[in-house]
Amino acid sequence: MSPGFRSLMWYVLYGTRGGPNRRRILDELLRSPANAHQLAGNLSLDYRTVRHHLRLLERTGAVSRPVGDAYATPYEIAASAAAYLETVVVATAPTPGPPPTPTTRRRPRAAGMKPAGGTR
Repeated sequence: MSPGFRSLMWYVLYGTRGGPNRRRILDELLRSPANAHQLAGNLSLDYRTVRHHLRLLERTGAVSRPVGDAYATPYEIAASAAAYLETVVVATAPTPGPPPTPTTRRRPRAAGMKPAGGTR
């Protein structure tokens, strides 16, 4: 996987406002190919929102429609995008080890005292 594709995928999935929905769409496509209508129903998103994200993901090469551009053709996740998602999941997975040690605990405030730093 090229560094350019990795940085493009990071930007599309984590550097933009629509990234969380795009990640949800890709996670759904990892399970099985689906068309826009099926994705919208499974993810409880508006159909036009799903179509927008699919068009963007298709332009970046993350998804494709192997059958063609006919109505209701299923989308599939590209192998490079699936590999990227796998590396992201592995990189963010917690490492096994001993449980974290307790940190210093804050003393409870006395009744009627306000928190430091002003009002909220």
